[in-house]
Amino acid sequence: MSKSKIVVLTGAGMSAESGIRTFRDADGLWEGHDVMQVASPQGWRANQDLVLDFYNQRRRQLLTVKPNAAHYALTELEDKYDVTIITQNIDDLHERAGSSDVVHLHGELLKARSSVDETLVMSWDKDILTGDLCEKKSQLRPHVVWFGEAVPMIEVAMQITTQADYIVIIGTSMQVYPAASLMHYAKNDARIFFIDPRPSINPGKNLEVIAENATVGVPIVVAQLLNI
Repeated sequence: MSKSKIVVLTGAGMSAESGIRTFRDADGLWEGHDVMQVASPQGWRANQDLVLDFYNQRRRQLLTVKPNAAHYALTELEDKYDVTIITQNIDDLHERAGSSDVVHLHGELLKARSSVDETLVMSWDKDILTGDLCEKKSQLRPHVVWFGEAVPMIEVAMQITTQADYIVIIGTSMQVYPAASLMHYAKNDARIFFIDPRPSINPGKNLEVIAENATVGVPIVVAQLLNI
């Protein structure tokens, strides 16, 4: 008998309790920078060293933190369900916790890629420096989707979402597109759990809202799903 399908959508709130800062502060700045300076093709062209340094700092920080209780709780679902995690996060905390099927919509911080051929991607856990070149002799850049760039994994994510019997949304306002559009691909009878301390949506017939941080809310939902 095939397992029921769970799709988990995670955002910055999933990793915040591990010590990874959320994307933007209230003033719209990211670590003191306008996001377009450090997360856009224009910013890359204007100041490559600034962009590399920014992501080098993020990568160094990622290597000092660990998955939290929410990351580990999700792995328990794999015994009973077919689970795919679709994350907006560029960290590897889901993988480190033991999740076996993770789709990264916005890229991965622990990878680098060619700045002329986006298919040339390699694992990278140290600083990317000016002069680090791909096999085509072009500068390496972070393997991260910047503002104004296509989200290559979105169509894969849409297809996976259409198969979901249950959808668990964690730590994302579902206001960031194209990730927010994934909900439009859910089956009409899919049961949805929305976990966020400041939920942006209201409960509905098939929608349960858990107004908690990830480390509290995720174990609650996991326990419910394991008892179905």
